Amino acid sequence: NSLVNRFGARAFLSPIERAFIDDPSPTQHVRVQFAWRYECLWILLWALGYVETLERPDKICDVPKAVRHLRNRCTAEFICNSRLRSIAELLDEADLIYRYHWAVAEGRLKERPGPAGLEPDVVQERHHALNWLIGHLDQEWDKISTDT
Repeated sequence: NSLVNRFGARAFLSPIERAFIDDPSPTQHVRVQFAWRYECLWILLWALGYVETLERPDKICDVPKAVRHLRNRCTAEFICNSRLRSIAELLDEADLIYRYHWAVAEGRLKERPGPAGLEPDVVQERHHALNWLIGHLDQEWDKISTDT
C-alpha cells in the first residue's frame, strides 16, 4: 500500500486490485493469486525497458529486482527513465507466450507436466499482461482473456 500511495497510483488500480488493497485480511487464496501478479509486473517492466530480456517462463521472475525498480525511483524518474518497446517487440512476445500457453494447456489436458519445464502460472500471468499491453479484445485488466 505504501508504493501505491507513494506513486499516487490508487486511481489507476482496477476494481479487483482496489478491493485487495483495501482488505485488511485477504484470504490465503487471494494473497497467492496476487503474489503471482509479480509476473505481470515483470512484463510491464520489460515493456518499459527496465528488464533487458525476458527469459523462458520456466521459473518465477526476480521479485526483489522488480520491487527495487519501483522503490529506487520517484514517479517522475520512473516515467523519465522508461523506454517503451516497439509494438513489434510486444507482438512478438505476445505471440510467443500464446504458443507457450498453448503447449502448457495441451500438457495439462494430457495430464503431463509443463513441457520443457515451463511454469504454468508464470506463463498464465505473462499471457495476461501481454494481452493487456497489445489491447487484445480491448478488455480491461480484470477481464483479460488468456484463451489458447
